[in-house]
Amino acid sequence: MAKNGKFDEDLSALLAKLSQNASDETKRKLAALKDRLIQLHRENIVKINHSVMELVCAKHLVEKKYDVLIEHSLEGGLTCDLFASKGLGDLIVEVETGFVPPDHALDPSAYIAARIASKIVRYSGYAGKFALGVPPHYVLQFSPVFFVPPRERKPEDLWAIKSLCDLYYVNPPVTVKEVKDARIHAVYIIDVDEAAVREIEPETYVRR
Repeated sequence: MAKNGKFDEDLSALLAKLSQNASDETKRKLAALKDRLIQLHRENIVKINHSVMELVCAKHLVEKKYDVLIEHSLEGGLTCDLFASKGLGDLIVEVETGFVPPDHALDPSAYIAARIASKIVRYSGYAGKFALGVPPHYVLQFSPVFFVPPRERKPEDLWAIKSLCDLYYVNPPVTVKEVKDARIHAVYIIDVDEAAVREIEPETYVRR
């Protein structure tokens, strides 16, 4: 119970910070998202570090007039972190904290690279736009192939990404066609300390 209480307190404190200078509508939507995260935590589905990043990013999207869902179910048993829709357009944001499980202590770089590639390949087809959300202190690494137009992608690059994903994610394995069609449209730098988000184009992020 104490663990749940700490989670609730942290999210409530963050919500108060996010609510400063926010409209009543934004406050209402964020409160509903906070309540959903609290319920998911009680079901042992979400963790605090990930959840606070989701809530900060959600405010950014809500203020851009998106309707936002957190931990939204997609086809094929997938659940995306944030699903945002506005008019005829929709956006998926996957939050990446950089956490490496103990089982991959000896291959952290390869594991992270495969996880990022797999997220882009598996999730980007479910929305018109796809973005990754990361904290300022984490340097995200992904292949420039993902922001090159599909027709310009080289077969050897597609197979290299598929092979990387297959090292860790084979249930089910990604296909070369999925790799060819996958795309990342933005990177969101999610600063929890400042309760702020900065959007960067993938090309610019990679060149930093």
